[in-house]
Amino acid sequence: MNQPDTTQSKTVQAKLPTKWGDFTLYALEKTSDRKEHIALGMGDLSGSEPLLVRVHSECLTGDAFASLRCDCGPQLDAALEKIAQQGRGMVVYLRQEGRGIGLINKIKAYALQDQGQDTVEANINLGFKADQREFEVAAELLSSLGIQKIRLMTNNPIKVEALKAANIDVVERVPMKYGKNPHNEHYLSTKRGKMGHLLE
Repeated sequence: MNQPDTTQSKTVQAKLPTKWGDFTLYALEKTSDRKEHIALGMGDLSGSEPLLVRVHSECLTGDAFASLRCDCGPQLDAALEKIAQQGRGMVVYLRQEGRGIGLINKIKAYALQDQGQDTVEANINLGFKADQREFEVAAELLSSLGIQKIRLMTNNPIKVEALKAANIDVVERVPMKYGKNPHNEHYLSTKRGKMGHLLE
């Protein structure tokens, strides 16, 4: 069996004006998992000061359709706004829909949640782990841009440890408590109680 090609090509980039300001889109032509991950950067990414970074996993329903079942969309918006306020930072956008199970399986998990299961039970009953995501590719993208020291916007301690294990120096965890509403209270309590997210 052929081994996967993990060779990195050059980083490609292009300008992206947004409602928060002017960003630059970055992507590796080849990543270790062969998916098309991107990053949105603003300002000078070099220098000794840690870069404000959000590692955000794709959530079509939350990011694009403003779903109230999760807190993903508000967290993404808040991260971009914080970066714009500081004039410097980056969102790494990972193509890991549904905590890594894909869009169709995520909708199947939603259907199970409609029947009373929580988000962890639904994933497990579909034959997956509670969280299938991997964050090494985020470190791969950051390293390709010369970024090694960051302030990470997250509530997920596993994400912090994964990036540290991949040789990214996470000097600070910046809490991201946005998007709570009556539709996702149980979802957030499950993330806190079963997945260890820091949402006190």
